Amino acid sequence: MRITLAALLGLFTLTACETVGGAGEDIQSAGGAIENTAQDVQNDL
Repeated sequence: MRITLAALLGLFTLTACETVGGAGEDIQSAGGAIENTAQDVQNDL
C-alpha cells in the first residue's frame, strides 16, 4: 500500500512539474509578443 501511494505521489509530482514548465513557456512567449509590440510602437514614435 505504501509503495503504491509513493509511486502515485511521484507520478503526480512529475506531472505537476511538466504542467508548470509548460505554463512558464507560454507566459514567456506571451511576454515576448508584448515586448515586440511595445518596441514596434516605440519605433513608430
